[in-house]
Amino acid sequence: MSMASEFRTFIQRGNVVDLAIGVILGGAFGKIVSSFVNDVLMPPIGLLLGGVDFSALRLVLGGTAEAPVTLNYGAFAQTVIDFLIVGWCVFLVVKAVNAMQKPKPTPAPAEPPAEQKLLAEIRDLLKQKA
Repeated sequence: MSMASEFRTFIQRGNVVDLAIGVILGGAFGKIVSSFVNDVLMPPIGLLLGGVDFSALRLVLGGTAEAPVTLNYGAFAQTVIDFLIVGWCVFLVVKAVNAMQKPKPTPAPAEPPAEQKLLAEIRDLLKQKA
């Protein structure tokens, strides 16, 4: 089998297509979460903390006035919050999917009729005598 035909077989499998769709949707979801964090969540948090803009938080390490070397810990904090929100959302989605896939418990078997119980007792007594 040639490399091209092996590659074609690999690409045509459903798993690869599902993975591609997941990556595309995940990228779009990441943009939505980033917008939510940057535009909706962080402004009130910054306001509560005295008007702090997290993206502007940085530590100047050196360099010149025109090109300072900075440590942008505010941008890092926003990225960590993005990650935590995405992680929480994925957790909730996985939890929901797992809840839908749980097999329903089977009901306990009905108690056998009295005749069957009596026959089982007789059988057990005959086994003990043998």
